[in-house]
Amino acid sequence: MVRICILLLTAFAMSANASTKPQVLATVSIWADMARAIGGDFIEVEMIVPIGSDPHLYESTPSDLRKVNRADLILVNGLTFEGWLEKLIRSSGGQARQVLLTEGIEPIYNPEFKNATDPHAWMDPNNGIVYAQNIARALAALDPDHADQYRTRLENYLGDLRVVDAYIRSAVERISPEKRVLITSHDAFHYYGRRYGLEVKSLLGTSTEADVPSGSFLEIARLIRERSIPAIFIESTINPKLMRQLSTENNTRIGGKLYADSLGEEGSSASTYTGMLRSNTEVIANALAGDGAETRTRSPKRPDTSRGLMIFAAGLILALMFAAFFLLAKKPKQ
Repeated sequence: MVRICILLLTAFAMSANASTKPQVLATVSIWADMARAIGGDFIEVEMIVPIGSDPHLYESTPSDLRKVNRADLILVNGLTFEGWLEKLIRSSGGQARQVLLTEGIEPIYNPEFKNATDPHAWMDPNNGIVYAQNIARALAALDPDHADQYRTRLENYLGDLRVVDAYIRSAVERISPEKRVLITSHDAFHYYGRRYGLEVKSLLGTSTEADVPSGSFLEIARLIRERSIPAIFIESTINPKLMRQLSTENNTRIGGKLYADSLGEEGSSASTYTGMLRSNTEVIANALAGDGAETRTRSPKRPDTSRGLMIFAAGLILALMFAAFFLLAKKPKQ
């Protein structure tokens, strides 16, 4: 009985201790991963949009209200990325502090729409450094007792991002300049393209909410043919149907799957922010440099059966000869 009481008290103490950790809520998986890398075991991290879902089209659930209500800190991208978030926070009644992760980043503006910005700033790891610094600063303010630990983990993480930045630059240099054209489902790679010298085109704009304009489809098809683009790319959170159609109709390949608005599933090469950047770069460089890509869907070739028929015929003749010899040997002498 005493032992059971001790176990119950220990479990209660552990539960109470866990509940005192700062509760950090990220809108999507990318900065949830950043927060875990910097915060370690000193914080509890949740996210709103599940891995593999499209944040542009996300619809909040009752469980999201509970997450927002118990959060101490909410990590927000801004730049119109989470259009559904304000209503969710207002409905939850939560009092969490919001941290704008893109503060200090120069946004890319859409030339066609006044004051419209591209929210995908994290696709440039140099901007990722700013995200990480903003997260570390917010954690230190929320939990000053572990500020030194957050700063130490931040410096280690920034070192990882600088290594990834150098890796991407080196990988892109393998692609001949005239082939440095990145064609994707939606406009999520302009920050990446600006940093590493890639021309970026897409069927959709910076949001996936709109339909694909017919003009965009025709323009990209013409670009593929005129520039002999070796590969185009699908994205993990977007239906690949139109990109596969574009591939088939213009005799180019699907170079592989890229990650932009979500990390990959746990255990995949893109399950962390740094892993996502590396995975994308490997896929892009391999496909555009000609080192390998997922081939365009083609009708299967008819198998060559002539060799098999010859072998079968030879075997049949030998069998008949053997049978004839056996019958002759068994025939009684007159």
